[in-house]
Amino acid sequence: MKILGIGVDIIQNKRIKSLIKNKNFISRTFSPKEIKFSQKYSNKTNYFSKRFAAKESLAKSLGSGFRDNLNFKDIEILNDKKGKPFFSKSRKIDVIVNKKFKVKKYDLFLSISDEKDYSIAFTTLQTK
Repeated sequence: MKILGIGVDIIQNKRIKSLIKNKNFISRTFSPKEIKFSQKYSNKTNYFSKRFAAKESLAKSLGSGFRDNLNFKDIEILNDKKGKPFFSKSRKIDVIVNKKFKVKKYDLFLSISDEKDYSIAFTTLQTK
């Protein structure tokens, strides 16, 4: 296994708190599954902040950021049965990774955390 890229992002939660008041921001940035899953959380600000940071960290791990027609909604963060967050791989991400790194099989690892004022995400992209 070889690490192809890493990405980290930190965001001030109050920035997302003001943005999520705009329903257009939510629908442009998050997938329907992410929006539906948010209903389980009372603290919507930290929920969306962590996912926003995770999307940014994945874009950084690709080394391109949000270019090459990559959008926030192309990146989806879900949780397994135990609550561990993970990236739901999409065809678009597969194409970008294959084109940039010339690999077909890869893994994405995600760690997200928050506290009162900040949320942070760390992504590792590696070959299988």
